[in-house]
Amino acid sequence: MRINKYLSACGICSRREADRLIAEGKVTVNGIRAAVGQEVSQSDLVEVCGKKTEAQTAEVYLAVNKPRGVVVTTDRKFQDPVLEDLVPKSPRVFAVGRLDKDSEGLILMTNNGEVSNQIQKARYHHEKEYEVEVDHALTRTALERMEQGVFLEELGRKTRPCRIHQTGLNRFTIVLTEGMNRQIRRMCAAMGYRVTSLRRIRVMNILLGDLPSGAYRPLSQEEIRVLKSLLAHSSGSAAHTSSGGG
Repeated sequence: MRINKYLSACGICSRREADRLIAEGKVTVNGIRAAVGQEVSQSDLVEVCGKKTEAQTAEVYLAVNKPRGVVVTTDRKFQDPVLEDLVPKSPRVFAVGRLDKDSEGLILMTNNGEVSNQIQKARYHHEKEYEVEVDHALTRTALERMEQGVFLEELGRKTRPCRIHQTGLNRFTIVLTEGMNRQIRRMCAAMGYRVTSLRRIRVMNILLGDLPSGAYRPLSQEEIRVLKSLLAHSSGSAAHTSSGGG
């Protein structure tokens, strides 16, 4: 398999992070510097920063309530507190997607790279729900325009239609099925608002609930079962559509 997929399956990091480590020369295969996109097999000795990798045996799934100020990365060069400091060091788990430094709320972490990859693929339209507060009173026109989709000039793309429910004078919840960079903040800015608080409260069937800020909990077996069922259904539907069915 491709080396980034292998490192993800070993619970080392996400595929994206693996490509970064490889490009920085921190990954070797049989003592030779690895190349992005390289194929590896179980007989190869793959090392990251000089440490031998080993396949994970038990799957781990955690829900984490990320506080503001914590960054979702394994790169410590900026000396910010990082998400992985909030969870046990072993077995190694990595974040499913991202939340920016100023945002808070639910992040899933797992050592199952394939599940992580499926959740993050925009083409599967997996739902993520957020609570948002902005700096002044909302108008119905602004909310309707965001629901219908907003063209973001800096990204050169229009956002997908979404669901919005106003919960206060300057507060609303929003359900997205994609994850552009700083999407909600950019959407609000396009409508003339500045986000003052942003908290993710749901990823698919997993709820943040009353989990304290900075804390984590293992997913229940029922949550994992439903999550995998939703992923299987969405990937199957996507494959059926791409083959011309329906």
